[in-house]
Amino acid sequence: MNQWLDERLHISRLNDKFLRKAFPVHHSFFLGEITLFSLIVLIITGILLALAYEPSNSLVVNSFDPGTPDKQNLIPAAYHSALKINAMPFGDMLRRVHHWMANIMVAAAVIHMMRIYFTGAFKKPREINWWIGMLLLIFAALTAVTGYILPYDNYAFQTVGVVYAIVKSVPWVGDWLAQAAFAGQFPGAGIIPRIYGYHIMLLPGILLALTGAHMLIMIKQKHTQPQYAKRLAYKKIVGVPLMTQQTPIMLILALLFTGLVMLFAAYIPVHPVEVFGPPSSTPIPNIKPDWYLLWVFGALAIIPGFDFELFGGTIGAEFVGAMVFPGIVIGLMFAVPMLDKAKDNQYYAENPTNHPVRLAAGTAFMAFMLMLSLAGYKPDLIQAGLLTSANSNTILWILVIAVPIVTYFATVGIVRMIRALREADERDALAHAHADD
Repeated sequence: MNQWLDERLHISRLNDKFLRKAFPVHHSFFLGEITLFSLIVLIITGILLALAYEPSNSLVVNSFDPGTPDKQNLIPAAYHSALKINAMPFGDMLRRVHHWMANIMVAAAVIHMMRIYFTGAFKKPREINWWIGMLLLIFAALTAVTGYILPYDNYAFQTVGVVYAIVKSVPWVGDWLAQAAFAGQFPGAGIIPRIYGYHIMLLPGILLALTGAHMLIMIKQKHTQPQYAKRLAYKKIVGVPLMTQQTPIMLILALLFTGLVMLFAAYIPVHPVEVFGPPSSTPIPNIKPDWYLLWVFGALAIIPGFDFELFGGTIGAEFVGAMVFPGIVIGLMFAVPMLDKAKDNQYYAENPTNHPVRLAAGTAFMAFMLMLSLAGYKPDLIQAGLLTSANSNTILWILVIAVPIVTYFATVGIVRMIRALREADERDALAHAHADD
C-alpha cells in the first residue's frame, strides 16, 4: 500500500522535503502554535454552534416565555437561537469554549508578535511574515467582534450600533460604506445575515489563507534559531524533526491546552445573553469592547469633540479617534521591518538587552496601549471617585503621553545598568583567568 501510494503521490519526497524539517526547541516558539490550536478549536466549535444557530433577526415567539395569546412575546430569531443553545446539553459549555478560545487566540497572537519584535525575528528575510502576522492579528480581532454580535441581545445590538456609527463617520462615503457593510440602514433586516456571513465564511477564509501563507513562508525561510544554536552549529538548523518528534510534542501541547481551556470554561461564564435581554432602545451604561479593542475605545473617550467640513465631507472626532488614530498606530506596527537598516539575513534570535532602543520603544508602546486601555474605563474611574468629569480628560492625556516617555527612558537606564554589570562580570572573569595563568 505504501509503495502504491508513493508511486502516485510521491509521499517519500514529501517526507524528505517537509516532514523531516527541523524545528527549534524553545518554549517561546509554542506561542505561535497556541494561536494555531485556538483557531482549529474555534473552527470546530463554530461549526457545532452554527448547526443550532439561526442567522436572522426576524421576530419569532419566545418558546421560553411565549407571553399570552393576545400579546405574544416576540424576539429576534438569532437571540432566540442563542437562548436555545444555552438550554441544550453542553450548549452553554460550547459557547464558553468558543468565547475563551477567541480571546486566547488574540492574546497568544499578541504575545507571539511581541516575541518576534523583541528578538528581532522580523528582520530580513522575514519582513513578509511580519506583515502577514499583522494581518492575522487584525482579522482575528475582526472575527471576534463579529462573533459577539451574533447572539443579538441588547449588548450586541448596542455594539453594532456603535460600529455602524463609526463606519458612517467616514467623510464623503460614510453613509454608503455603512450600508454596504451592514446590508442597509441600522437597525435593518439584513444585519445579522450579513454579520453571520462575515463571521463564518469571509473572515475565517481570510484567516485560513493567511495562516497557510504564514506557515509556508516559515517552512521555506525556517525559524530564527535560539542563541544556543549558534554555539552548537553556526548557520545550521538545530532542532527536532517535524514528523517523529515535533508533531507528538505539538499534539500533547494541543490536548493539554484544550483541556485547560475547557476546565477554565467550565467555571468561568461568558456573555450572559439572558441578562441583557433582546434588542431594545434602552442603552447599556458603560458599554465596552473586549480587551483587545479597549485602546480604541479609550482614544474615543478622551479625544475632544470636534467636527469640520472639508470638500463637502464632515471630519469629526469619532472618525479621527476610531479610524484615523488606530490606522496610524497599526501603520507604525507595519513599518517596523522597514525601520531596520540591517542588510544581512537574520539567522538567530537577538538578546533584547543588546538592542536597548528597540527594547525601550517596544516597552513604551506597550505602556502607551495600556494607558489608552485605562482611558477606556473613564466612566468607571469617574463613578469610583478617582477622577472627576472636569479633570478626567486632562489626567488621562497626561498618563497616555507621560507614562510611555518615562517607560522608554527607564528601560534604557535599566538596560545600561544590566550591560554595565555584564561587562563588569566579564572583566572579573578575565582577571581571574589571567591570575590563574
